[in-house]
Amino acid sequence: MDLGIKGKVAIVTGTGRKGAMGETIALELAKEGVNIACVDIVIEGAEEIAKGIRAAGVKSIAVKVDQSDPRQVKDAVAKINAELGPIGILVNNAAMMGPFGRIERLELTDWQKMVKVNLDGCYYWIREVWNTMVENNWGRIINISSIAGVMGGFGQVNYSASKAGVIAIAKTAALEGARKGITANAVSLGVIATGQAAEKGEAAEKLKARVAMREFGSPSDVANMVAFLVSEKARYVTGQDIHVMGGLDLFTY
Repeated sequence: MDLGIKGKVAIVTGTGRKGAMGETIALELAKEGVNIACVDIVIEGAEEIAKGIRAAGVKSIAVKVDQSDPRQVKDAVAKINAELGPIGILVNNAAMMGPFGRIERLELTDWQKMVKVNLDGCYYWIREVWNTMVENNWGRIINISSIAGVMGGFGQVNYSASKAGVIAIAKTAALEGARKGITANAVSLGVIATGQAAEKGEAAEKLKARVAMREFGSPSDVANMVAFLVSEKARYVTGQDIHVMGGLDLFTY
């Protein structure tokens, strides 16, 4: 099925680790003929992924960015525009997962750093690509969120708050972009299996029992949803928070 995005340029943040969600999203968009900027703070991993994408027949570059620094984000967008062309798709996937702590115990520095990366970084990317999308009367923005941003997370006040914030940013971008050809949506995730040790053992089995489908998701489940939402098939879908979590957010027994 032609998704109508061949030749577009996409930024996918958090593409520094093989087999993880960022790479899977980037490869899925590349299959549709989208040229990909692989962005990560770990440049070696991003370069390897970009090399694989180029082997698939589309353009791709790797860009090292600490997205908590607005100057680095601004410079990266200028580089991508110059080397790949006008940016039409932004997937805000990069995020910190820890350290965590209960409200009264969390170090202030751990609150501040996570908000700077997860929330501020998301805003910086949107801010820098916005004018190009407006000029071209076409843009697609996807913010990757989490069940923690929807339902809260015990001992995860910093992560939950940052992930709730990126949903709100997507909704606001949807409102401001609605008459400019720009759609913006959030994709909130449950447990996505990427081969980490934390996905195995007794604790993982207890968590899996809370999922209505009794299984964890895969990066391809997320990538397929992202590809649809950035496509012409989803031109009338905006301002939504789509849950990809197998029913983890349902009352399950």
